[in-house]
Amino acid sequence: MLSLQIAFPPLSPELFRIEIGNFVFALRWYALAYIAGFLIGWRLIMAAMRRPALWPGGVAPMAPERVEVLLTWIVLGVILGGRLGFVLFYQPAYYFANPEQILRVWEGGMSFHGGLLGAAAAGWIFARREGVAPSAISDAMAMVIAVGLFLGRVANFINAELWGRPTTVAWGVIFPGPGGVCPPDWPHAVCARHPTQLYEAALEGLLLGLVVWWLIRRYNALARPWLITGTFFAIYGLARFIVEFWREPDAQFLVRHPQGHALSLGDFGLTMGQVLSLPLLAVGLVLLAYAWRRPSA
Repeated sequence: MLSLQIAFPPLSPELFRIEIGNFVFALRWYALAYIAGFLIGWRLIMAAMRRPALWPGGVAPMAPERVEVLLTWIVLGVILGGRLGFVLFYQPAYYFANPEQILRVWEGGMSFHGGLLGAAAAGWIFARREGVAPSAISDAMAMVIAVGLFLGRVANFINAELWGRPTTVAWGVIFPGPGGVCPPDWPHAVCARHPTQLYEAALEGLLLGLVVWWLIRRYNALARPWLITGTFFAIYGLARFIVEFWREPDAQFLVRHPQGHALSLGDFGLTMGQVLSLPLLAVGLVLLAYAWRRPSA
């Protein structure tokens, strides 16, 4: 079985690098995924605002030109929230002891759940300032977020990071660097791992995007406030919870819990990703029930 497993392809985390003397500039795939996700989302929301029939009462919640302002707020919310979420959810002790490291975003360390909270806060502030229904802003963002998730998870794979647990399945990937190091109790000389970045790209990106597109096309879902938001929360929360069973736990939890559990309930353990995803799933189900019970506007 091990002979069928896949060696990591010769991919570089950097799309290109320019070095002139002491000046170094490198464009990384992960940064490109963020940029592309924001730009594609911006264009998709603008296109939706140009189709009033998609929205409650046949009236678009704002002019297409205001989407640029919304994008600025969302970019700030995602970056600040993602960084602070990583600091508070994953390594608070380290960053409280080394506060100067908090701003060093270029060294990595972003939390999706923190970025989501930051984007939600930015969207709420924008809605209040612009006099737009918060449900419309939330549904517009939830409509396009699958694009960024898909691109981001593919970039995680290219970076050979956030890999899964060791496995002997035929599609296991032998990652370079720490990902290829076998645990002490691993019975094989070669350590292949679940490509959980691609699992998440398929579920949180592709599947979520297709469901959202189908709901909008088949049921005019944007005309039901909070329906697309609830769909996003429910599918993302469930998908992330499931994939966490095959994803390698974060290193900081391996110190406290040998099996990588952030929360232990008897013999049952939850990773931090699962702990943070359960509230999203619950909120999503509540919003779905609320949206479907209300008549389409």
